[in-house]
Amino acid sequence: MAISKDELLLRIRQHEKLNTNEQLRLVLLLSVPAILSQLSTILMFYIDDAMVGSLGAKATASIGLVATSLWLFWSVVSCISTGFSVQVAHRIGANDIEGARSVFRQSLATSFGLSTLVAVLGAIIAFPLPSWLGGDRSINHNATLYFMIFCAGAPMAMMEFISSSMLRSAGNIKVPSIANVVMCLLDVGFNFFLIFPSRTVRLLGTGIFIPGFGFGVPGAAMGTILAETVVSGYLMWYAVTKCPELRLVGTSGSYRPERAVLKRAYDISWPILLQRVAMNAAQIVTTIIVAPLGAVAIAANSLGITAESLCYMPGYGIGEAATTLVGQSVGAKRWRLTARFAWMTTLLGIATMTLMGALMYVAAPLMMASLTPDHAVRLLGTECLRIEAWAEPMFAASIVAMSVFVGAGDTKMPALMNLLSMWAVRISLAAALAPTMGLHGVWIAMAIELTFRGIIFLARMQWGHWMGTTKSAKA
Repeated sequence: MAISKDELLLRIRQHEKLNTNEQLRLVLLLSVPAILSQLSTILMFYIDDAMVGSLGAKATASIGLVATSLWLFWSVVSCISTGFSVQVAHRIGANDIEGARSVFRQSLATSFGLSTLVAVLGAIIAFPLPSWLGGDRSINHNATLYFMIFCAGAPMAMMEFISSSMLRSAGNIKVPSIANVVMCLLDVGFNFFLIFPSRTVRLLGTGIFIPGFGFGVPGAAMGTILAETVVSGYLMWYAVTKCPELRLVGTSGSYRPERAVLKRAYDISWPILLQRVAMNAAQIVTTIIVAPLGAVAIAANSLGITAESLCYMPGYGIGEAATTLVGQSVGAKRWRLTARFAWMTTLLGIATMTLMGALMYVAAPLMMASLTPDHAVRLLGTECLRIEAWAEPMFAASIVAMSVFVGAGDTKMPALMNLLSMWAVRISLAAALAPTMGLHGVWIAMAIELTFRGIIFLARMQWGHWMGTTKSAKA
């Protein structure tokens, strides 16, 4: 009879031996649901874009105008949850269940206060933001409403991030992954009624009346926030009542944040946040480099990035498993096991994304055809995707290795490595190659940079001191 995931995780905390097959089984048990969750998220974005896109180019533009700003706000929310969830993983790995619950309580109090600040700040800047970004008057109103509604939902988003990350830290990836799939389905359902007005559709010769609110672009934001509210409520309920390692119901403890816990959360979070801000800025600079190449290049670049996301999302799913396994192994001070899980997850990520890269190379024409009817855009986008396919193995190495380092609580140096790679390699090469090679040069620069990034992350994982300097010999 196969040993369950929970039993295998318990062996880590109790310093019992896991053979190679059991280690690999644990990696797969945590990775598969996380991969499915990531893919469902991307599918939700595809469907969302299609539903809003049916309203016309201005509707799409109003969302696109503030999308990067929303990513920045959501980065703040997700980084806060990471700072606390890594500490929970370490305490669970050390079999300090009361300590894990204490950090969980403190994360709830802290995150509620910070997410409220995010919501207030978003409300303050929502009206001038579209003008700051150079938006046209015809799209600014919808852009403001979309941004404001999303920011108002920051506390719900924080609840979802906190509960999901805490459950993953406890080794329960299945529940948040299923919840994420449900959230995607709810989002589509809510959007169906909130975006479009009431209408009658013909099905098999029969007219069917479908009610709708006709809110348009703001309805898309409402649908997402409503879906997030339902799912975050369920995940929080599950974490505080059902999860053995996190359960708060029937236990006592203070919700007042402790200085040491806050400092550790800050030390883990701020490099990741700085990295994400700088990476977003680099994406903006890349857009500026592409813009003079013309409308076809701009469209092909944008849609190519969307299509490629299907290829690298499995890497992020495996990265979630890596963070959990490394976090608990570090907490248990099982350094050889930590290294084993680090390499197992990284090699699995490389193998998975190598396969995805090969599929992307072959299916690139179909992927671009599903996104645009324009022949020139489809042709250029296909060529760019095939350039990028060669970089997917090392891109996987950087994604999963970064997750390994986060699980160990080592975020400063990896964040600096990401910034060095993006700004010194990709941006400089793209700026040099774009004038003579066009969009092909930009994507060649991207492929070279991702390969370089993967190599330096593998080197750090092999020779760096990311597990700390006071290791025991336990395994």
